[in-house]
Amino acid sequence: MMKQAVTSEKAPAAIGPYSQAIETEGLIFVSGQLPVENGVMPEDIAAQTRASLNNVKAILEAAGSDLSKVVKTTVFLKDMGDFGGMNEVYASFFTEPYPARACFEVARLPKDAKVEIEAIAVR
Repeated sequence: MMKQAVTSEKAPAAIGPYSQAIETEGLIFVSGQLPVENGVMPEDIAAQTRASLNNVKAILEAAGSDLSKVVKTTVFLKDMGDFGGMNEVYASFFTEPYPARACFEVARLPKDAKVEIEAIAVR
């Protein structure tokens, strides 16, 4: 099995020993993306969700894919009370058939973000 790192300068660099994404066997595994754009993290959940998904989008485009090819996402929320705000923005990035998705409330996210989103897509 061959695996290749995928990187995009349009998304924040990895802040640890991991790749922005890995492509293998026609699948692209995008690491959890924090809501950072141009070095800044917005305050509200809608803007943070938009920033996280824009980062996912940039990485997929660097791999020769796009959001329409996402088959699974995982959304990590600091507060499940933000689900509605996240979900409204999330819905604007995807069309039917929507990707499979899991959403979890977690105790804390890196950089105290309100949301982090990872994705799996096909090439």
